[in-house]
Amino acid sequence: MRPRAHRLEMALPLFSAQPSSLIISRLAPCAVRTQPAPPPPPLPSFPPNPSPTTVPSLSCALQCQHFQSCSGCTQEWNLHRPIMLDEAVDFFKSHGVSDFSFDSCRLWEWRCRAKLAVRGSSISPLIGLYQEGTHNAVDIPHCKGITELNIEPYDEDQGTGQLRYVQMAVTTHNTSIPTAERYRNGKVQVSLVWNSRNENSPSSDKLNALANFLWRKGGPSNNAHLIHSVWVNFQTSTNNIIFGNRWRHLLGERDFWEHVGGIDISLAPSSFGQANTRSFDSLLRKLQKHVPYGASVADLYAGAGVIGLSSVKCIEINKESKLSFEKTVDRLPKSVDSRISWHHADTSIEPLSWLEGSDVVVVDPPRKGLDPSLVDVLRTLTSLERKARQSESSSIKVKGEKRPWVLRAKEASVQIESKTTWEESRSLPQTLIYISCGWESFKEDCRSLLSSKAWRLEKAHGFNFFPGTQRVDIKHSQGK
Repeated sequence: MRPRAHRLEMALPLFSAQPSSLIISRLAPCAVRTQPAPPPPPLPSFPPNPSPTTVPSLSCALQCQHFQSCSGCTQEWNLHRPIMLDEAVDFFKSHGVSDFSFDSCRLWEWRCRAKLAVRGSSISPLIGLYQEGTHNAVDIPHCKGITELNIEPYDEDQGTGQLRYVQMAVTTHNTSIPTAERYRNGKVQVSLVWNSRNENSPSSDKLNALANFLWRKGGPSNNAHLIHSVWVNFQTSTNNIIFGNRWRHLLGERDFWEHVGGIDISLAPSSFGQANTRSFDSLLRKLQKHVPYGASVADLYAGAGVIGLSSVKCIEINKESKLSFEKTVDRLPKSVDSRISWHHADTSIEPLSWLEGSDVVVVDPPRKGLDPSLVDVLRTLTSLERKARQSESSSIKVKGEKRPWVLRAKEASVQIESKTTWEESRSLPQTLIYISCGWESFKEDCRSLLSSKAWRLEKAHGFNFFPGTQRVDIKHSQGK
């Protein structure tokens, strides 16, 4: 008998198979898909690339004075059609998906999060992104606070100076105003990365002066209330890691909320957050359509649980995400009746243990792609299922775990019980939803999974998360 292939879906690409994910959601067990998927919609027609002799339209142009000097954008014209779009269409078509779709998303005023380097001198500070391939900051002019307060920008060569980076995150959470107006009325959480070990350093007076300066200029007492809060991160490392481990709240509101995927999400300044909130919301709502009611979901690389909570077992290596997850769970609607858990663990260690008991796995890895150990397990799921059937058991026989560090990781750091008693399952996933922000690493992971014959690629959708760049975020689905 020929083994069935798992399903894979991307951008979200969708794979069907037995994938694993940190956020697991357990719902009614009756919602297993048995009928074939409907015929795919026709391939969307994208506008042709502009002719070299034609003057491109300004309606989809970048129109930024820093283009070419700043590394943030690499495409000046036709923002609605990233240069790599044709490659994505051809890639998925070559793997049997002829209905790849693409959401061009909002083309301007979409960014809700930025990390800017602070270099130069207190007299002539440079604040901006690095030039491509260098650590030379491209200046965003007219920053007055640094010069007025004599703040010394960080010097990478000497390890001296005070202000290293500034992170700005915009919350558009105000649901009392129309969605179209929320970006314009958002408030900014400012995080100052300070070159000292803690708040008792000799430069703490300047740190407090800068925070108070920002609060006077953009806080609630000002006509233009722009600033949500001011935080500081203490970092003295000489490597390229932006943030250290020590955070302090200085001014404004402590809790930072966003509304995506139909629920309120709490994000700490240390949390990973999407720069394009509106496009991320669109991705989550499309993802939800691929998770059947009653499915048990594992969300690997879960972060604060944004993806898993929208669908619910979450696994995340960053322990700082725990508090944000707890706050988010507290705000879930009372109508949500799911068993929800969050685990502080490394997905690359014993990945099979996180896949077991899941119908759907959601993965949202960093740009480097999936951990090799997880790819290896996903490639062998079919043989694991076959062994389970041969042993005349519906569950996988897993050797009793005795290592204390593994047992501690499997204990949920946060556990929310359902009002309904759901039947425990030790099945392996039949659907893998892969959310990719790294096109090259995704292609490598996708080819590896498909070559195992354990998965088949079912659907793929692209999102224009970063207009003006050659990046397309992909959601794809794979199935068994």
